[in-house]
Amino acid sequence: MTLYGAKPPPADDRPTVQVTAVSWPGDEPGPATPAAGGSRTRRRLLLAGGMTAAVLAAVAGAGAYAYAGDVPRGTTVLGAELGGRSRTDAVRELRAALERRSAELSAPVRVTVGERTAEIKPADVGLAVDVEATVAAAAAADAHPLSRLVGSRSVDPVVTVDVDRLDAALRGVVGSQGREMTMPAIIFTGTTPKPVYPKPSLTLDPPRSAEAVKAAWLTDGPAAVPLVEKHPATTREEVDRLVDELARPAVAAPVTLTTAKGSLTIPPSAIARGLRFSADESGKLAPRVDVKRLRTALADQLAKIEVTPKDAGLTIAGGKPKVVPGRAGQQLDATALSRDLLAVLPKADGRTVTAQLKPAEPELTETKLAELGIKERVSTFTTRFPGGLSSPRSQNIVQAAKDVDGTIVKPGETFSLNGHTGERGYDQGYQDAPTIVDGKLVPGVGGGVSQFTTTLFNATYYAGLEDVEHKPHSFYFSRYPAVIESTIYYPALDFKFRNNSPHGVLIDTSYTSSTITVSIWSTKIYDSVKTEYSPRRNITQPKTVYLEPGPDCIEAAGSAGFAQDAYRVITKDGKVIKREKFSWTYQAEPRFICGPKPPA
Repeated sequence: MTLYGAKPPPADDRPTVQVTAVSWPGDEPGPATPAAGGSRTRRRLLLAGGMTAAVLAAVAGAGAYAYAGDVPRGTTVLGAELGGRSRTDAVRELRAALERRSAELSAPVRVTVGERTAEIKPADVGLAVDVEATVAAAAAADAHPLSRLVGSRSVDPVVTVDVDRLDAALRGVVGSQGREMTMPAIIFTGTTPKPVYPKPSLTLDPPRSAEAVKAAWLTDGPAAVPLVEKHPATTREEVDRLVDELARPAVAAPVTLTTAKGSLTIPPSAIARGLRFSADESGKLAPRVDVKRLRTALADQLAKIEVTPKDAGLTIAGGKPKVVPGRAGQQLDATALSRDLLAVLPKADGRTVTAQLKPAEPELTETKLAELGIKERVSTFTTRFPGGLSSPRSQNIVQAAKDVDGTIVKPGETFSLNGHTGERGYDQGYQDAPTIVDGKLVPGVGGGVSQFTTTLFNATYYAGLEDVEHKPHSFYFSRYPAVIESTIYYPALDFKFRNNSPHGVLIDTSYTSSTITVSIWSTKIYDSVKTEYSPRRNITQPKTVYLEPGPDCIEAAGSAGFAQDAYRVITKDGKVIKREKFSWTYQAEPRFICGPKPPA
């Protein structure tokens, strides 16, 4: 629309007015003289011009009022009037309004996760109003011309939260309501493949948790944080297909391996040892041939063909590390052997693989070993095991210690206990001993290895090394330190640590008739690493459960459940440089009795 009688304003969204000619009483044409007619015409022009000026003045005033400041008039955030202000002034006003409500905004937020409710302090999880982003949102609010004059609007604040810190806090609320994901796997007992079917986890979804808590923070109601199921990428049907199409045919017959130095037969037992089915983080199951494990299974036969390179190593003698020299060798091409062997394993015929021998240098030479700086003991940890050295449980602990003894972890490397030992079965020297399955003790191969895992975890913990993965037991056992302990179960549960120091790490193990000890050797970089505990809370008492008597029934005295925090406090140069929180909630272990429930 164009404003008559005035120069059009620049094109924008300001309101415009059209003025039309106005007739006044007595202005009709008549026999007036030209002079009189001219006078009347001038009066009309003056009146019209005056009215136009008045209208223009009103419009200009309304436009100036409506468009004053960056934030549209009538805009509020949390009750603070930001309308008509520049962005700088609006930021200042909103900060002042938040400061006036600081007590209210710092009050704990009630959260409900499943059947549990807790309170979370906003400062602990980074809950805050992003003032600049909120003012930007307010400035972008409905800017229609009429609404700028007479409208009003309330703009929601832009709320931020530290998703990782919130997730860590909420996991303590989840407790026993959660469920770990069971990763799919196929394991061999002898030459019999056994499927491990996937099961979904019941856990938190960090982004959804964050949205729920942000939405509830500035209201009176609790935040309803959902627990969601997360399914592994491989289904039960896909596990069965891999068993039928690969695992079972793989061990149905031997494979012939030919080389320039002769041929050998790979028996089904060795194939079962080397064929691995591993799931990635998403639960996608994939087969591979672990040539290292295959070599171990074929040690006597391969000794006639290969010369195995030997890494330089360390042994502890006289309280000091001593270098054990390495040597070069000649070995089968592992990459080609793994690929070609995996290609023939599903077949019933044509099970022959031709392999090439290649020079093989040790991965760790004496020179490289000297550069790692492994020169002193930086930590040691001992736990006691019941039952004497001859019990199956003790023998499993000792076997795990032997498997790990002398391992060197280079700077930046991550050590995996499951990855190092592989499956702990009868063929690897492990025996049946009590293990926890579905909340009760049952016989299982490798029972007791959790005690070695706990001992190794504490040795790395007190060396100040980075904890990558561990999971405390469901029940508390007094032979372990509370919270800072770890169970293990192949392949679902692992213990991992990363060597985050600039020096190499040597794992040294030893044992007596009643103890297991793990020491970490490296170069000391911290003054001390200590643990501080919070008081125990949420204590629950065990219930009594009567079980069917039999060889698989194992009685237990039971123990109380509780929640507790442990803080790893690391000092260097006389100052605390890190205070790391570990939290866990133990379930009350039932008192298991093998026998019928007595009559009431």
